[in-house]
Order: sequence, then structure tokens, then C-alpha cells
Amino acid sequence: MSWIHDAIIGLVEGLTEFLPISSTGHLIITRSLLDLEDQIGFRQMIVVQGAAILAVCFEYRARLWHTARTLHADPASRGFALNLFLAFLPAALAGLAFEDTIRSVLFSPIPVATALVVGGVLILWAEKRPHEERVRSVDEIRPMDALRVGLFQMLALVPGTSRSAATILGGLFTGLDRRTAAEFSFFVAIPVMFAATGYKLLDAREPLTAGELQSMLISGAVAFVAALLAIRFLLRFVSRHSFAAFAWYRIALGGFILLSWQQGWVSW
Repeated sequence: MSWIHDAIIGLVEGLTEFLPISSTGHLIITRSLLDLEDQIGFRQMIVVQGAAILAVCFEYRARLWHTARTLHADPASRGFALNLFLAFLPAALAGLAFEDTIRSVLFSPIPVATALVVGGVLILWAEKRPHEERVRSVDEIRPMDALRVGLFQMLALVPGTSRSAATILGGLFTGLDRRTAAEFSFFVAIPVMFAATGYKLLDAREPLTAGELQSMLISGAVAFVAALLAIRFLLRFVSRHSFAAFAWYRIALGGFILLSWQQGWVSW
């Protein structure tokens, strides 16, 4: 049944990476429920996240290629690249400083469930508070806006918070409209996740076994397709709706996990 488990891991990662509901949190919960902590390896988790970010690169390949091709001459391309760097920098520095401590303390279902609930409440607050939507496209984002979003991204170091949710929250508080906040979260994910993937792979350079390679290919392929569908769904959804539905989902899931733990229904 290992290939089914591989597909489930890829599906969970792909569907949740770019929705504001925490992919890391869902992966931790899924591994715990299916008792896969010893079967789904660290490198496989890295690969599925890398496959998800490749889906963003594929979806926005024309924009990314145009930026790379005109970076030397086009002020708009340079401004876009600068914004990505400013949004990437705070989380990168904080990750280097605190990731090992966070991983050793918070990578378990109960802290994840707590973060899911808290993040859901923050999203509801961000949606309810009066705010001006002054930025209606990624090209209108200013460097200071990008830096503010980057500071919010540091919240995503806590498992269960969600990198996407942190970026979107930062966007909403900064004055981005919902679609722009979601789209900018996709672009910011590219340097953040590529850097995180490369850094983690440096610590996992042992030769691959045939079984591990097969698991990576299955989960990576599923993650790529699922992430592509999730990206397109989110952009359509937030064009007509708020992020409140994702907030209530987070609160319901996190609340159920905490209740099941407190009542002893599930040994998390």
C-alpha cells in the first residue's frame, strides 16, 4: 500500500500548499493519522514541496520568463524582482536562526492544531476590519508593501500557521486586494520554497534507494498536479469571495483535533 500513501502525501501537499490552511500542518496531521512518521522520509517531504512550487513556475512561466529576459532593461521587471527579494528576506533570516528550534518543539499535531485555530481567527479579523484596497495588481506593489508582507511571512515558521496565510494576511493588512494578495503569495513562494528546499537537501545527500526514488516520483507528480489545480481554484474563488471560508475550515479542523486530544479519542 506504500504507493497509495505516497499519492496521499502528494495530494495533501499539492492541495494545501497554496491555500491559506497550512500544508505543513496537514502533512504532520496526515502522517500522524496514517502512522507514517517512519515511512515518509524527510527527503520525500522536501521533494513534494519542491514539486508544488514547480506548479507555480509552470502556471506563471510567461511572467517569470519575461521578468528574467528583461531584468537588465525594464524598470518594472527590476521592481518586481526587488519586491520578491524584500518579501523573501525576513523569513529567510528568521528561518536560518530559528528553524531547528521550531522543528524540535512545534512539529506535532497539537501545536499545529493551535496554530490552525489562531490563524483562522486572524484571517477573520483581517477580513472584518475596515481596510482600503489600494493595490489591485502585483505590479502596483511598492517595496515597503513587499517588506511588510515579508515580515508577516515570518509567522509561517510556526507549523500550522501557513506560509500562504501569513503572506495573504500581510497583503490584506498592507492594502492589497484579495486576488493580488493571493497572487503575490504564489510569487513569493518561489524564492522562499526553492531556498528552503535547497538548504534542506544539503542535509540529506545520502544516495537514494530505488524504493525511495519511486516514492518521490509518485508523490511529486501528484503534488504538482494538485498544486496546479489549487492555484487556479484559489484565484477564481477569491475573485468572488472572501478568505473567511478558509478561516472557518482552519478553526473547525484545529478545534476538532484539540477536542479529540483533550477527550482522548485520538492519541496524537
